[in-house]
Amino acid sequence: MTATKKFFLYGMAMLYVLAGVNHFWHPEGYLRLMPDFLPLHEQLNYLTGILEVLFAILLLFRVTRSTGAWGLIILLILIFPANIQMAVDYTQEGHPLVWLAYLRLPLQLILIWWVMIYTNWYRSHTIQHRVL
Repeated sequence: MTATKKFFLYGMAMLYVLAGVNHFWHPEGYLRLMPDFLPLHEQLNYLTGILEVLFAILLLFRVTRSTGAWGLIILLILIFPANIQMAVDYTQEGHPLVWLAYLRLPLQLILIWWVMIYTNWYRSHTIQHRVL
């Protein structure tokens, strides 16, 4: 693995650990984003925090990296409704950061791509891998 790729891997892992821990430090921000149709908001908040930390740690080890990456991808897809809820709420409230809520929606795709780079599937389907 190149030094650049390793730097971004460790940086991503650190961001997900911090985000996961933040679910416990500041749960009110996450609870506010939970769509009404989901039950057990507090439990889901803590569960997603635990999963973010767990999957981030799995990224750090070559043998578990792909599992951690796929776990984060699934988690990013599952929490997407909360990002939509945030955009809807901010629009209805006339929140000054409504633009940021809408920016988060395509950002989710970039985060998924970033994590996918560290999956076994991605490595086996890139031109660079086939040539080398």
